[in-house]
Amino acid sequence: MKALPPTWDAVLGAQLREPYFRSLAAFVAEARRAGPVFPPEDEVFAAFRLTPYDRVKVLLLGQDPYHDDGQAHGLCFSVKPPTAPPPSLRNVFRELQSDLGVPVPPHGDLTAWAGQGVLLLNSILTVAAHRPASHRNQGWETFTDAAISALNARPRPLVFCLWGAWAKKKAPLVDRTRHVVIEGAHPSPLSAKGFLGSRPFSRINEALASLGHGPVDWRL
Repeated sequence: MKALPPTWDAVLGAQLREPYFRSLAAFVAEARRAGPVFPPEDEVFAAFRLTPYDRVKVLLLGQDPYHDDGQAHGLCFSVKPPTAPPPSLRNVFRELQSDLGVPVPPHGDLTAWAGQGVLLLNSILTVAAHRPASHRNQGWETFTDAAISALNARPRPLVFCLWGAWAKKKAPLVDRTRHVVIEGAHPSPLSAKGFLGSRPFSRINEALASLGHGPVDWRL
């Protein structure tokens, strides 16, 4: 597995030397020998590479990567062109347009958000092709919980955005007296009724202003 970028290695590097992570790395390596695993190995830590630890101002937490061909590239909810946005991402864009008047983009690549300090992190960082949640309970949750805890410990506060029951389970890792936690329904079609109309993007920018951060430009 590829190394973490320097700013994250300083706070998470010890995790990579723990027995659980060595077992996890062996599991993922064996899974890759057995068949396709997403995202590609060089993109597993893409969220950390694109959003350095000291520049994170929003954590947007997903579940596990997209499991169909050509979708996952290491950022939650995001897909690279020419892959069409999956249903959850289409609902994200629909709400973004309703909330802030941002036009629906012609692609689903959220890299521009990552470059502005939005850490687009999944709870689980790999998945076997066409088998959702297939890498659950193998150690990724321990690793990403450590990432959340590292952000919680950071001196400068940030916004934690938790969509859906899976993400909301991470709320106890966050000190709400220091940080802002925004919870809501998941944008999946199964729960979109609760997500649409929740105005998360304007709420995030309002929270950022209260913490002394600049807003996110959500246009893509």
